[in-house]
Amino acid sequence: MTDAIFIGLGGGKPQAIELRRANRHGLIAGATGTGKTVTLQGIVEGFSAAGVPCFVADVKGDLSGLAMAGSPTGKMHATFAARAQEVGEADWAYRDNPVQFWDLFGEQGHPVRATVSEMGPLLLARLMALNEVQEGVLTIAFHLADKEGLLLLDLDDLQALLAHCAERAEELTTTYGNVSKQSVGAIQRALLQLRSQGGEHFFGEPALELTDMIRLDDSGRGVVNILAADKLMASPKLYATFLLWLLSELFEQLPEVGDPDKPVMAFFFDEAHLLFDEAPDALLDKIEQVVRLIRSKGVGIYFITQNPLDIPDKVAGQLGNRVQHALRAFTPRDQAAVRAAAETFRANPGVDVATAITELKVGEALVSLLQPDGSPSPVERTLIKPPQSRVGPVTPDERKVLVQTDAIGDKYDHAIDRESAEEILAAKTNEAAAAAAAAKAADQAEKDAALKAKDDARAAKDAERARLAAQRDADRQARLDAQAQRQAEREVANNPWTKMASSAARSASSSIGRQVANEIGKQVFGTSSRGRGGSSGGGLIGQIARGVLGNLFRG
Repeated sequence: MTDAIFIGLGGGKPQAIELRRANRHGLIAGATGTGKTVTLQGIVEGFSAAGVPCFVADVKGDLSGLAMAGSPTGKMHATFAARAQEVGEADWAYRDNPVQFWDLFGEQGHPVRATVSEMGPLLLARLMALNEVQEGVLTIAFHLADKEGLLLLDLDDLQALLAHCAERAEELTTTYGNVSKQSVGAIQRALLQLRSQGGEHFFGEPALELTDMIRLDDSGRGVVNILAADKLMASPKLYATFLLWLLSELFEQLPEVGDPDKPVMAFFFDEAHLLFDEAPDALLDKIEQVVRLIRSKGVGIYFITQNPLDIPDKVAGQLGNRVQHALRAFTPRDQAAVRAAAETFRANPGVDVATAITELKVGEALVSLLQPDGSPSPVERTLIKPPQSRVGPVTPDERKVLVQTDAIGDKYDHAIDRESAEEILAAKTNEAAAAAAAAKAADQAEKDAALKAKDDARAAKDAERARLAAQRDADRQARLDAQAQRQAEREVANNPWTKMASSAARSASSSIGRQVANEIGKQVFGTSSRGRGGSSGGGLIGQIARGVLGNLFRG
């Protein structure tokens, strides 16, 4: 069947998924141990053989066996061979499938990364279980990053951006609405919890390019992308958010193709209830939108879950291809699930659906698939065909070889940390700190200069004051000394003894003067003061000389 994927034999005729209707989504449901995994494995093999790439979340690890052909020595070989004959697969044979392994933690496959910007605030809010107020603050932070050209690549970038928003909380509140530091702090704490769940492994670069998943091998078979989700299941919100992000990216990047002859890609979401548990209305609306519209992008989504009630009605209504394995009606909820499942099938007079659901054997299922005209086929009790690949996981060594030899190579194996919001904001902070330090230093220098100038002026003023005081003291002392001198002179002048001594001195000087004058007169004029016989002229001159000299000595 080149235009359909054979599932099994029911009602005496083949039951197959029409490739032209395979993008109308589907559901595989049933209790644990009823054969869901084998059914899923067979459908994936059919898509790959038809040239349709697939993505499969491997929750238990056993879907990795798709990479290896089954073995005639396997314990299920006899059962599978007999069933192949029973369902009419005469050419059934073991065969492997082209596989690429992925792992968010990079341990069991190539790392899968997305940037924080690609994830967006809605999915991140879901991932971190934020309330509406906190989601609003996160949305404002993303808007600010877009406006200011801040790349959000990893959780460090988001953490730095949130700290930046807290610093600008007052400004942002005025512009965009309430941005409280309390809400920012709550988001930061949620980020720490996300890190503890391994979220930091998912956010970063190189980011996944979807073209590396939507590819064919050399023989035209669709590559099966298997996500190792066993460890990821310990972080159910991270698991569900990642798969929803992947669907959203497919929706945004793929072109409109309407209803192609076969899907561009088939997407299998195991443990689907994790996508809807505790999901807020906004997220449910997002899921419904993606499921409803991605059909036109050529992507078929298949949910695998234990209970059909796990799928909300708005989403379940979009699932045209249905495979229902056995359900157990032990509890009221189980009985409600049986009734709900029975009501979703197109009635078949020959099948009591409600009763058959509880009676199905392992490997049996109630099947209703879209027919070429788009209508659902009447429900049939169907024996599911056996898989051609290995049932069970590959060994660690086999996985290692498969990872190393696939077409991806080491493209995603090494993380890249380029300049983004964290580095840009850190640089701005350092620049602001340096500018503030320089301004503070300049201000301090100006203050120091002003203080020094003030001190210098004070010192100069003090020196001038000291000089003037010294000058005044010197002038005062000079006046005092002059006054003392005058006083001393007055006292000396007014002393009787001084007067007597002065008179005596004058008298003595007068006698001496006369004697000196006489002696001079003798020497000059050759006369004696006692002589009477000298010339009259000489006598007159001598008297004049004596008088002058006498006055001289007296003075």
